[in-house]
Amino acid sequence: MSKFGLDLLIADFPEKLKGKKVGVVCHAASITSSYQHIIDILANSSRIKLLNIFGPQHGLFGQTQDNMIEWEGSIHPRLKIPVYSLYGEHRKPTASMLERIDALIFDVQDAGARPYTYIWTLKHCMEACAENGIAVWVLDRPNPIGAVGVDGPVLSEDFFSFVGGASIPLCHRMTMGEMALFIKKHYVNNSDLNIVWMDNWRRGSIWSDTGLPWVLPSPNMPTLDTAIVYPGQVLLEATNISEGRGTTRPFELFGASFINAPEVITILNQQNLPGCLFREHNFIPTFHKWAGELCGGIQIHVTDPKLFRPVQTTAAFLSVIIKLYGDAFKFKDPPYEYEYNKMPFDILAGDTAMRESLLNGESSEQIRAVWEKDYQAWDESFRTVAYYKE
Repeated sequence: MSKFGLDLLIADFPEKLKGKKVGVVCHAASITSSYQHIIDILANSSRIKLLNIFGPQHGLFGQTQDNMIEWEGSIHPRLKIPVYSLYGEHRKPTASMLERIDALIFDVQDAGARPYTYIWTLKHCMEACAENGIAVWVLDRPNPIGAVGVDGPVLSEDFFSFVGGASIPLCHRMTMGEMALFIKKHYVNNSDLNIVWMDNWRRGSIWSDTGLPWVLPSPNMPTLDTAIVYPGQVLLEATNISEGRGTTRPFELFGASFINAPEVITILNQQNLPGCLFREHNFIPTFHKWAGELCGGIQIHVTDPKLFRPVQTTAAFLSVIIKLYGDAFKFKDPPYEYEYNKMPFDILAGDTAMRESLLNGESSEQIRAVWEKDYQAWDESFRTVAYYKE
């Protein structure tokens, strides 16, 4: 069985941390392999003193269900120490939030997709700590979709935002520890970065191979199946197609009131997209897009994660929708995730090219061919921070 970085921290507590005053960035999924939460572990430890708690998007224990809902901090009811929100008035810790601590421990479960905001919370924390002379300790956790290949455009620096703050593909394959190394190398060179690596994890695995407990890292990431399709299906957030929020299978289910699911599925199946199949599954969302309305719906089933291309698959779906329902389909206008000028689809995708290619009627194969031109350079950059074997 694999072990989380948190498990290794407990088993062999670093000398450099002993006696330090610390803050911790965590959420509901910040547990050991035996389900102990990091707040309880640090609060009860005689080796450090826990002074501050920070939480990312969706709150400390996943209380904000919908997307782009801010939350504000409080005082921890039992420990009587500050709980600071990093998805509200501040997304980057302020100097006053950090002034009492010697080190910031970061233990947050990522989903393996560039728009998942936790890696950008990590970047903000590394920046703030570097500015204030504070060490950062990243406790590594599995990339739940490590077996899924690189997919999607590499983000252009002109389109950096809170859903993308580094030039990486949509499906990037890195763990949080490797992401921290990448951020230090390219963006925060002066970070005092320390990483507690996992034990017995390989990149070619998915979460179910690890033997570790799954705790949903955000309210609409309930299962591993969700995480596998998310790097592509997250693009639907920037359209008027429901990505399944308001159902029990977000991102796997998708549709809209104007869609004839069998018609779409017939065309998609003719494309023989690798590692997946499609099935009609209509739905009525309880909230978010098309709430209360019957949607012609489709469920995507991944049959082989190692063959599956999540972003290309969503591009194929969108190309069919635009062809069949171009008058009804819409790309959403800003704002989106604190970006008020650029199109939401473009900041998610990486630049304007994918949206323009879809509108021009290009196939998903043609669109992916453009991305692949960047993959050799990306792979070379990735290998400089890769810690784990395939």
